[in-house]
Amino acid sequence: MLKLNTIRAHIGATHKKKRLGRGSGSGHGPTAGKGDKGQLARSGGSVRPGFEGGQMPLYRRVPKRGFKNFARRSIAVLNLFDLEKLDQERFKEISLDILTEANEVKGRYDRLTILGTGELTRALHVKAHKISPSAQEKIVRAGGKIELIPIPGRAKGKPKAAQTS
Repeated sequence: MLKLNTIRAHIGATHKKKRLGRGSGSGHGPTAGKGDKGQLARSGGSVRPGFEGGQMPLYRRVPKRGFKNFARRSIAVLNLFDLEKLDQERFKEISLDILTEANEVKGRYDRLTILGTGELTRALHVKAHKISPSAQEKIVRAGGKIELIPIPGRAKGKPKAAQTS
């Protein structure tokens, strides 16, 4: 009868561990299967990943395109029809903080832009960094208020260079 303690591996399924550098009787004697001399016989003797024996490597031959702007700003863009869909009781005031907190805007955004696609039927107090002229007109026509938040790090006017005479 077959029992767990009587199960054995098939012949040839397992191999003895290769004991390197344990004398000539082991079959892998003094040089431990590394041959004589050369880079691969040394300790630490290997090449870095991507090394092609001195040939110009692939990662340098292939042209590079574009770049990743580390100082990019992410902008949440909402249309008026998006604002119209929001719950009337919960959203009397619209701002990036309120929308993020209510999970209406998902992700990490620095700025809020309102565009004018759609119609607005109720009065809203909108706080945004940018509002398109058509959106501005429709919000005011619906009886709402607009508050433009200054974009962080941007001065109101450009500083004039000091004139020397």
